[in-house]
Amino acid sequence: MRFEEWSVKGFDRNAAVGLCKRGINPLAAVFMCSRGMTGYDDAASFITDRPSDIHDPMLLDGISAAAERIERALAGGEKIVVYGDYDVDGMTASALMKSYLRSRGAECDVYIPGRADEGYGLNRPALEHLWSEGYGLVVTVDCGITAIEEAEYARELGLDLVITDHHECRDALPDAVAVVDPKRPDSGYPFSVLAGVGVAFKLVCALEKDRPAAELLELYGDLVALGTIADVMPVVGENRALIRAGLRKLAQNPRPGLMALMRAAGTPQADVDSAAIGFAIAPRLNAAGRMGQTELSVNILLTEDEAEAERLTHELCELNTRRRELEGSIFAEVEERMCEAAPDGPIVIFDEKWFHGVMGIVAARTAERWMFPAVMINMDEDGIGRGSCRSFGHFKMYSALQKCCDLLINYGGHEMAAGITISRDNIDEFRERISEIYREEIKTRPVSKLFIDFEVEKPRLLDIDNVKSFALLEPFGNGNLPPNMVIRGARVTFILPVGGGKHTRLKIEKNRITLDCIFFAAEADSLKIREGDEIDVAFAPHLNDFRGRRSVQLHIIDIRPHEGAKRVK
Repeated sequence: MRFEEWSVKGFDRNAAVGLCKRGINPLAAVFMCSRGMTGYDDAASFITDRPSDIHDPMLLDGISAAAERIERALAGGEKIVVYGDYDVDGMTASALMKSYLRSRGAECDVYIPGRADEGYGLNRPALEHLWSEGYGLVVTVDCGITAIEEAEYARELGLDLVITDHHECRDALPDAVAVVDPKRPDSGYPFSVLAGVGVAFKLVCALEKDRPAAELLELYGDLVALGTIADVMPVVGENRALIRAGLRKLAQNPRPGLMALMRAAGTPQADVDSAAIGFAIAPRLNAAGRMGQTELSVNILLTEDEAEAERLTHELCELNTRRRELEGSIFAEVEERMCEAAPDGPIVIFDEKWFHGVMGIVAARTAERWMFPAVMINMDEDGIGRGSCRSFGHFKMYSALQKCCDLLINYGGHEMAAGITISRDNIDEFRERISEIYREEIKTRPVSKLFIDFEVEKPRLLDIDNVKSFALLEPFGNGNLPPNMVIRGARVTFILPVGGGKHTRLKIEKNRITLDCIFFAAEADSLKIREGDEIDVAFAPHLNDFRGRRSVQLHIIDIRPHEGAKRVK
């Protein structure tokens, strides 16, 4: 078993029957009832677009001043620079803003700081360089909300600054021409969890106030969806509407770079969904930022030439292969260190040889593997470390960093993921303090718990048409997780190692219905089951296309022996 506990939520049977009678597919109806959408109006609004889901951009504090300053720059022919970030959210926001400003005739470029030598966000040398190059206006995307000193320096230089961001604010806001962030403490915006690219899109909407948002999403929706999913923003409310519009554009009319990326990832254009973006497309784009070549991904997003898109994508895929090799070797080193002593609280590790670009992935894997928050720090030769922080469970990482701010040179991010800059001399005290904060907040040891929507008592419901109905429930993601189900008391009829033994194919049978299954990253021997055993299977249903034949395949999440069943000897 991968999970110590299974929690099966269940559903209101009468409500599900009621939804079926109103024309909603049976399996989709059960799923929506398990998520609390028991009334027809709630269910119908969940699967259809509503104009009210996309809010008026002018409700964002500071956006009028931001739009006014950009219009003045456009009218005066000023050089504008978009100052972004090196993750997918920052890159898509940068590409969106540059694409829009260029469409208005602006002389506009993108500046993204180097991950290794500059770090996240605004910095003085970059601002001085941009001023010396003759830029009159800097528009930040996905960064800048904590840049108090940098904003003051920009003002001293005579460089105007418009900040658009979505990260947590501190006690004071930067003194800029305009500050747009739905998390501003004085914000009246009804939706606080837009991605950085979402905020950039709202600024474009404010600049194009006479054009409907739906029309602008036909131009930029793919970038908005890509950045929002990649940044693991909650897929609810306005984000859900923005992502759904973006997925339609990706399926119907993707820009050349994203078309090339879908081909490279083996994602058919018609089948692109949030999972394909999150697990296949976004990681490839992220590789450029992690490996210090962010401009490669930005150029892929901006190019209008199909041949150039293919060439750049091939280069990106090679870079991604090197990124995976680096990540794997560093994580193996972390595993070796952790074998020396099992952790009992937050994991804080540093090393001078580690490559900073993959620290975030390694931190996430470490947190997941040992079920504690993790901070992975790359230390430079001057004793300054840049670290990536990932939370686990209900621990609030950003709030914890605020309580450690006197030990940090800089920090920023969210409650689940953040970044720090720290002196080597402060790491031991930082480790101790964040452990104390953890013990104060988390009173019981975290356990690995699998949340399951409902039990499938009639396996015949898992047919092609019913599983296909889940496409109506997209997009899935943070806040709207894909459906997890369980079948209890199924009999194993077939076991086969595949993928060089790394994965396992199974067939299970219940009520005379046989179902094909695949258990990724699970070696057959490690499952400790045999043909004929009765098991409980937790899974997510998928449609599998192989050599022109479509079938239902269950992607197994976990397996455990069926209670009271006799095992085959």
